[in-house]
Amino acid sequence: MTSISYARHRFPPAVLQHAVWSYLRFSLSYRDIEDLLAERGLDICYETIRRWIARFGPLFARETAPHLSEISEAITSRSSAAVASLDCDPGVKSAAACPCRGSDELP
Repeated sequence: MTSISYARHRFPPAVLQHAVWSYLRFSLSYRDIEDLLAERGLDICYETIRRWIARFGPLFARETAPHLSEISEAITSRSSAAVASLDCDPGVKSAAACPCRGSDELP
């Protein structure tokens, strides 16, 4: 995995990472992040934050993608196991959990 280069940026990598993480994690606007950073004593324009997100957002997503795919695989396998257990239950009278999905008659 390649590391992200923060060369030619005025602020430390921790500030850039926090701004991008806040935007992606909490769905904040650029101006909200500008206000949060201003409360911490950093005078950063919302346009700068927009550029950081455009530059580093996809790179952060690429780094976390393997982790997210593992989580989605675990969720998918658990949900398919739950559906299989519902399909095997003869007492369930739901079309969604019926083993004869697609037909009009329920068992």
